[in-house]
Amino acid sequence: MGFGFRRGASLASLAALLDTLTQRFGAIDALAATQSMRPLVQSLGQARCLNVILVADAHLPSVTTLTQSAQSLQARGTGSVAEAVALLAAGPGAELLGPRHISADRQATAAIAIGTSL
Repeated sequence: MGFGFRRGASLASLAALLDTLTQRFGAIDALAATQSMRPLVQSLGQARCLNVILVADAHLPSVTTLTQSAQSLQARGTGSVAEAVALLAAGPGAELLGPRHISADRQATAAIAIGTSL
């Protein structure tokens, strides 16, 4: 499960997304984030006993995503940070289970990909 979020996002925003996606899709094997997003996602991983897979921020623009957010494209070079992170972490040939999900407070996004690593 890959995350994207704004600077002001809280651990509660990410945890709520994890809970929502777990209810919808079942157990989540691991969390994923870019190096720059590591601290918050690592905190969630520790709280939920889930491994965190880190991907390089520089690789985000190389990923084609379902969502095409103009803000995300301008800031990070990808249409969806959460989708790109999920795909990168899941490995070559990974597929998204759908577009990103947005937290109720609109501070965080999450996406699930199935592949070789997640």
